[in-house]
Amino acid sequence: MQGTVIPAHPLALNEDRSLDEYHQRLLTQYYIRAGAGGIAVAVHSTQFEIRDPEVNLFEKVLQLASEEVDKADLTRPFIKICGICGPTEQAVNEASIALKHGYHAGLLSMGGLRDWTEERILERVRKVAEIIPVFGFYLQPSVGGRIFSYDFWSKFVETDNVVAIKCASFNRYQTLDVMRALANSSRKHEVAMYTGNDDNIVNDLMTTYRFATAQGETEIEFKGGLLGHWAVWTRKAVELLEQVKAWKQNPGAELTRQLLSHAIAVTDSNAALFDPSHDFYGCIPGIHEVLRRQGLMKGTWCINPEESLSPGQKEEIDRIYREYPHLNDDDFVKVFLKTNIQSATIDK
Repeated sequence: MQGTVIPAHPLALNEDRSLDEYHQRLLTQYYIRAGAGGIAVAVHSTQFEIRDPEVNLFEKVLQLASEEVDKADLTRPFIKICGICGPTEQAVNEASIALKHGYHAGLLSMGGLRDWTEERILERVRKVAEIIPVFGFYLQPSVGGRIFSYDFWSKFVETDNVVAIKCASFNRYQTLDVMRALANSSRKHEVAMYTGNDDNIVNDLMTTYRFATAQGETEIEFKGGLLGHWAVWTRKAVELLEQVKAWKQNPGAELTRQLLSHAIAVTDSNAALFDPSHDFYGCIPGIHEVLRRQGLMKGTWCINPEESLSPGQKEEIDRIYREYPHLNDDDFVKVFLKTNIQSATIDK
């Protein structure tokens, strides 16, 4: 498993908060052209409210993204991942809808199940895995996740049809639990680890985890990332992952220093985008603001009208644009929009 860049797909809205289908399709095209190896749709960045009956956009956004990927007729691998959440019945239903639209895996959130036992959650995982390959998801508690035991992850990775795990615990101890559980499992070569630790992206990609196991010393690595952060400046994310892969083959001292410095710039920019100083309140509007500036979205509107940029967040985004101009892919987007904007197909 080589690993790839998987952006968490945002939701493009009009000012009246109806679906902006044109820009929704355009975003998918951008991720494809930027060189991403997949997309994750109906996840947190797509806004969980798409499932509300009065909004009813869950299946629609899956359909639009799938159509654009199929229309691209790619000769390289490109994985379509559907976000899946809720109690078992809802999760099974969402998995079935994802399969209907040609999705390859389901990113299974364990959020919102705080009163469930770990065994009950594992049974839910098994039920979903009977329908679609499961991409596990360790979500930090500050945004609705919960902490799981090492024993939970030991059982999780042994589950048939679990193919990958996104670790977004934002915590080194909890990240270690997952990596060690996989290292000691019988499926360590069948489950790919993906970072979702937005505060530690580059370091996660660079790090080799070594563990003493019953089978001898075992190495586990993050193969790539499935990140809301990579929903912006995606072309640069693709270049970064390729650079890290090259560094692993030939880890010279100068490139090591460059990557570690780059890691700090990425984390600083993520703080502006994801708004940890306000408990991540502005994380989705922060992504939207960059895409708006680039012309990939019309505005920063969210389904929830109360969800907006936090005080000072726009100024922080201004700052990271000034201080880290090498992180943005504005030039790439300008060319993309100029040469490809007519390729968006809108069903009328």
